[in-house]
This record gives sequence, structure tokens and C-alpha cells, in this order.
Amino acid sequence: MGYTETIVLSLGGSLIVPKEGVDIEFLSQFEKFIRTQIAKKKRRFFIICGGGTTARQYIDAATGVLRKSIKDEDKDWLGIHATRLNAHLIRTIFRDIAYPRVFKHYDRNYDIADEPVVVCSGWKPGCSTDFDAVLIAEKFGAKTLINMSNIDKVYDKDPKKFPDAQPIDKMTWDYFEKLVGSKWVPGLNTPFDPIATQKAKKLGLSVFILNGRKLKNLEAAIEGRKFYGTVIAPFKLDASFYDRKYYLSGEKPLFTWSSRLSVWIWAFYRALSIKIFLRPKSVLDVGCGLGEVIYFLRLLGIDAWGVEISEYALKNATPSIRKYIKQGSIQKIPFKNKSFDLVTSFDVLEHIYADEIDQAIAECSRVSRKYQLHKIYTVENAWLRRLKGSDLSLVTVMDKKWWENVWEKHHLHPSLRYLPKLPQYFSTAYLLEKNQ
Repeated sequence: MGYTETIVLSLGGSLIVPKEGVDIEFLSQFEKFIRTQIAKKKRRFFIICGGGTTARQYIDAATGVLRKSIKDEDKDWLGIHATRLNAHLIRTIFRDIAYPRVFKHYDRNYDIADEPVVVCSGWKPGCSTDFDAVLIAEKFGAKTLINMSNIDKVYDKDPKKFPDAQPIDKMTWDYFEKLVGSKWVPGLNTPFDPIATQKAKKLGLSVFILNGRKLKNLEAAIEGRKFYGTVIAPFKLDASFYDRKYYLSGEKPLFTWSSRLSVWIWAFYRALSIKIFLRPKSVLDVGCGLGEVIYFLRLLGIDAWGVEISEYALKNATPSIRKYIKQGSIQKIPFKNKSFDLVTSFDVLEHIYADEIDQAIAECSRVSRKYQLHKIYTVENAWLRRLKGSDLSLVTVMDKKWWENVWEKHHLHPSLRYLPKLPQYFSTAYLLEKNQ
């Protein structure tokens, strides 16, 4: 039969066999879900089974009997055989429509015909079923891999150890690589293992990580609708990312004449508010884009400058103020210490990797004499979620508490000076000054 698409599912072992034993209820629902997808949507599924709790129990048992840690190779083989046991269970459930053998040797060519379900297991020491799933995606031309685990999203740090851990909706492979490291350890419990991460990054795969028990949410992810989970996408947030394509969508401008007008209106509003309520003599706008705020600040008699990473934006900035914009990033601002009364950033910090935020704020503090003004998209801005939900460059969307901890770490406190702000449903802005 002709399939509309091939879906690669990495099915976590903890979903098949949680601590309580084989989850018959979940497997029954999963079986119905897959069969419905095949019958109604004409989709084909490669299901790679993890070892999960079974693998960890066997590793712990061997360690307990010997009263010492066992070799990594033995840990891997125990895990691999746990995945094969789980895979045989799944293949048995789909026996009438599945390829008759468990796919377990990824260096061989299997005589796979037209079966709608192919069940796979672990392969060899040194890699996990995450890596095997990436190999399947590569071999059969899939661009998206769905990792079904027992977590809802990826966090910026372990939520079991850190109460202030923040869930992340979208991230790049570069950032995710920083979170999981680069070394495989048998029994490692991460959303996606380091070796698989390196391979997926090289292939340019998109990986969705979500709670596999929520099958309606899984369906939304498969069908390209909004879903609850984390997307790890193949792009790099550097100067090349913010190119013409970022500012234009194909041949259709991202900013139509009406939206461009709103950009200029907002720029004038921000510049006028700064002039009236803060009255700085000099301002640096970091991540200034096409320079609209700088244009109005200079029009109002303020010595305003900008920093922008995008070469496209630098070339297409408002002509009269191009000479006042320098190329650079918020992590490395090309100005001397204490050069400006006020340093501003509007919708910039949420585009910076979380582990680079400290460097960014330190740089803003370095070039500022006293004040900083940061407008940030936070999780409290419910209205903005509808507009920015598809923007994969939003890699650090945190709550207000998270940002308040950042300010405290950098010895910044909210200024008592008044500046008009929108309700947090729409926007979050911080006017800060250095502790004396």
C-alpha cells in the first residue's frame, strides 16, 4: 500500500514497563492509536523500543549481587536485551501487520516489504535506542523523530534536583548538546542521549520530545498541529540565522506595510517614553534590528547608538542612522565601559541561549553607567504565545521569577523611576539599576 508518510517513534521503555509492571492499559490504547493512524491516515511506523525500568532493574541487580559496579559493556548488553524483550512484546501486539522480525542489527539490510509497522530494538554497546532511532530516520528518509518518554518537556536543568528548573518549548541542537554533554554512559537517563544528539544534529533532524502517554497530544505532533512538548530543531542562532529569510518569508514580506507602520509606532512610543520619563543623555539599543528606536531617540535629541548581529539588518537599517549602528552581539558589545546612561534591549534576551544570559547581562552592565531596560517575552505573556508560538529562535522563554534571579545575581534591582508598561498578559519589561 502507498503511505502518506513514515513516522519514527522512539518508545520509552518506561512507558512499556513502568516500575509497577507491564502497562497493559497504555499498550492497549497505543495499539488502537497506531492501527487507527494506519487505517485512516495511511501512515507507516517504525517503533524503536527502549529498555527503561527493566534495563535499570537488571543493571541494579547485577551490581547488588556482585556488590560492586559492573563493566559498562555488561551494562549495555543488559540494557540491549531489555529493549529486545520489550520489542518482542510490541511486535507480538502488532503481529498481523508488523514485519515478522525485530529490527536489531542496524548495519544490515532487512528484507522489509510493505508492512505498516516495523518494530526495532537496541543494537550494540556504546549507543542507546535514541541513536538507533536516528539511524532508522536516516535509513528511511524521515526528517522528524518523535521521542515518547515519561516527561512532558525538556528542562534547562534536572527538575528533580532543582525546584526552579524551567521547561523549554523550542531549542537548537547546539543548546541541547550543552545540556546533555557529549559522552554516553550506560543507563543514562536523559531526554535524548549525547551520541544520538550529535548524529541528529549532523543529519539536520527535528526531534519532538513529549509525554508518550498522552496520545491525543502525540497525534497533534504527528499532524503538525500545536502540541505540548519540546522541539529540538536544526538551526544555529548566529549572525547567519538573522538573514534576509528571517526578515522576509519567501517573497512575501514578514513586515507588510501595516505591520511596518506598527513597528514605527511602537519605536516612537518607546523612544518618547524614554525621553519623557528617564531623560538619559545617551542610550545604547542592543539588538536594534533596523534601528527604528535609535532613529526616534536621535530625533528627540538623545545620543543613541545601536548594536546588531545581523548583516542583513545592518545593510537595510534606516539610512540616516546606519553610521550609529555597530555590528556585534549582546554577549560581546563593541563599546567601552560605562559608555551610556541607559542600555536597552527589546525582545532580544529570549533569543539568547540560557547558558549565555549571564554573559549578556554582564556586558550590558559593563557598558551602562547605571540603568538597563529590558523588554522580554516571558511565559506570563499569554497574548504573545499566539503570535510567537512558531518562532524557533525563542530559546529562553522563562517566567518572571527566573529573570528576577538573574537580576539579583548581577546586582541589579528594579528602579523606582516610573516608566509606563503594558500589563504582563501582553508584555514584560524591567527597568533596572546597579546596586550602589
